[in-house]
Order: sequence, then C-alpha cells, then structure tokens
Amino acid sequence: MKKLIIIFSAISLLVFIRPVLGLGANIATTNSSVSTAQVDVAEEESIIDKAVDGIKTFYSYTGFANSSSGNVIMIIIGIVFIYLGIKYDYEPLLLIPIGTGVILGNIPFVAGNQTGIYETGSVLNYLYFGVVKGVYPPLIFLGIGAMTDFSSLIANPKLMLLGGAAQIGVFATFLGALYLGFNLPEAGAIGIIGGADGPTAIFLSSKLANGINILEDGTTVKNLIGPIAIAAYSYMALVPVIQPPLMRLLISKKDRKIKMKPPRAVTQKEKMIFPVVALILTLFISPSALPLLGMLFFGNLLKESGRTERLADTARTKLIDIVTILLGVTVGASTQADIFITKDSMLIFGLGAISFVIATCGGLLFAKFMNLFLKGDNKINPLIGAAGVSAVPDSARVVHHEGLKSDPSNFLLMHAMAPNVSGVIGSAIAAGIILSFLG
Repeated sequence: MKKLIIIFSAISLLVFIRPVLGLGANIATTNSSVSTAQVDVAEEESIIDKAVDGIKTFYSYTGFANSSSGNVIMIIIGIVFIYLGIKYDYEPLLLIPIGTGVILGNIPFVAGNQTGIYETGSVLNYLYFGVVKGVYPPLIFLGIGAMTDFSSLIANPKLMLLGGAAQIGVFATFLGALYLGFNLPEAGAIGIIGGADGPTAIFLSSKLANGINILEDGTTVKNLIGPIAIAAYSYMALVPVIQPPLMRLLISKKDRKIKMKPPRAVTQKEKMIFPVVALILTLFISPSALPLLGMLFFGNLLKESGRTERLADTARTKLIDIVTILLGVTVGASTQADIFITKDSMLIFGLGAISFVIATCGGLLFAKFMNLFLKGDNKINPLIGAAGVSAVPDSARVVHHEGLKSDPSNFLLMHAMAPNVSGVIGSAIAAGIILSFLG
C-alpha cells in the first residue's frame, strides 16, 4: 500500500511539473528564435546597405554623376552638327564625324579614367596624335590634289588673283586676334581661319597654338587646335548660308548676268607639267608650306601622269576617307567642355565669322576691280570672286547656283573652280609665310 502511494505521488508530480517544463522549453525556444530573427534582420540590413553602397559607387562612375552644364551644351552642339549634316547636307563628310566626336569628347568620366582624348595612353589620345603633330592635313591635301582638275586655272591664269585677294581675310583676322590680346603665334594660327581651309587651319595651329611651345618671356602658348579647327570647318559648312547674301549685296543684278567665254581646251601635257612647275614656284615662295603644297601637287601629278592611276585612286578615295574620319572624330573629341567653353573660344568663333565675311567680300570686290581693266567678252562675272576662299568645291557650287538664279543659261561652275583651287594654294602659301615668321 505504501509503495502504491509513493508511485501515485510520483506520477502526480510528473503530471504537474510537465507543463511547467514544457513552458520553460517553449520560452527557451522562443528566445532562441528571437535571437535568430534578430541575426537575420541584421544580416538583411547589412546586405541592403552593401547593395545601396554598390549602387552609389556604380552611379559615381556614370556620366550622370560627373556631367556638367558644359558637357550638356557641347553634346547639344554635337547633335546640331549631325543634324545640319544630315538634314541640310552641309558638309556631311565633315560635320557628322565632328559632331560625333564632340559627343564622344564630352561624355563625362571620373578623373584618371583612360578614355578621354587628353588622357595619356587612351585610344583617342593616340588617334589625336595625328592632329597634334600635323600628320592628317598633308594626307588630306594629297587626296585633294588627286581629285582636283586644275584645267580652269591653267586656261585662265589671271583668275588666280581672285584666290589671292580672298586671303585678305587671313591677315585681317590675324590683326583682329592681336587686338583682342592673343600673342603672335596664337594670332597667326587664328588668322588662317580667314582662308576657310580646315586642314590648313589644323596644320598651322598644331605648329603655333598647340599648348606646348614656350615663348621668349617663358609663357606657354594656349592649345587652340580644337576651337580653330571647329571654327574653320563650321564656316566651310555654312558657305551656302553666308556667301549668297554678300553676293547679292555687293554685286548688281546686271553684273551677276555677265557671261564669260568658255575656257580654252587644256592639253594633257599642260596638266602634267602644271603640278611640277607649281610645286617648285610655290615652295620657293613659301618653303614652310612644303608639307601641304608638296602633297597637294604630288597628288595631282599622280592623277595627271596617266601612269599611277591606282595610287591616285587610293589617295582620292580610301586614304582621304579614312583620314577624314580620324580627323573629324578626333577634332570633335578635343572639344571637352572644360577646355573648349572659354572666352578665347568664343572670340575665335567671332573672329572666324568676321574673317569669312571679309574674305568673301575681298574676292567679290577684287573681281569688280579687275573688270575695270577688262573689255568685251574678257570681262569676268564678279560672282566668281566669292570662290576665292578655300572651301572646295562648295564655294564654286554656290557661285554657280547664284549665277543660275540671275540667268538660267549662265553656267559659272568651271570658271569658279579656278579661283576656288587657287584659294587652296593661296591659303597654304599664307600659312607657310606665317609659320616662317612665327614658327
């Protein structure tokens, strides 16, 4: 009996204690779960923080975080260049590569990133070498020579004077740049914009205003290659916009209707002799222009010799196309906002516009002056004086179209090509003279 009481008591005690033990176990389990949950929450918060930090780091490397108002302005300008090239056919072979280069050069990046054109070791920097060292312009002149027919100039040599007269824009711009405070080498480089010759402008600025040369007083010249090149090519592209109003302003309708007698036929022998004679004469006058004029007349000799058609074809097609792409993109990419959007750049663009107007007016007025000494069918249509600038062949085309507006039977294209190609020669000679004095 006593044993039964002890067993019953033990069972009762277990029955009573079991819930209590269960509660304790549950509490311990709950506490353990809470601790685990806290750890999980902490880990989740840590992962979120890391993700946020990663996103912030990623954003800091994007162009959105590093862009400035200047970058946006330049990108818009690049888009405008592309639009003008596509929509209005304004020098598309130049404006589209340059516009694309402007966009490439103004994609903002973290300092030290090896992508910008001024970052040593970047691909764009290597391609820009051809601009800085003046490699691309002579190759462009080689292609121009291989595609140019000098027959109209050979047939009527007096029209070369119109190409020379238009170079007044070069020297007027040079004086204007000096007046605005640019030093001599910088003013010389800026002045060549007046010739409306992009390759020559790049060549001369790479020699005089490259940001490397040191003057006698110890100051370093500014790097003006980008602004000068963009100004020169911009005004070349705007020939159809700028020149016609000046033609109508300075030349009467009666003079615009003057018909010039057809140029005489030029023999193949004359065409072959011309580049050799012109090469010797022009380079004796301006030896510093040898890289440009040497390649120009060499390319023309390849074309006219009749023995090197393959070389001439390569120069006027594949080679000049490749160099135009590289030149356009790298010149455009050199217009980074922090370097390009400056007071100097704005002054250069203003001087460029004035110089182009002066050059056009100089050619037109000199053509009228020449007519004072010419009689009968030897008179020239003064409109062709506007083609004295170096924008080949667009300026000659503009002259032709203006002539047709006054008289649908008046064809001036071949006549206008004479001062047009002489303008190319004239601007290169002017560049050589400036380089001789200031280089």
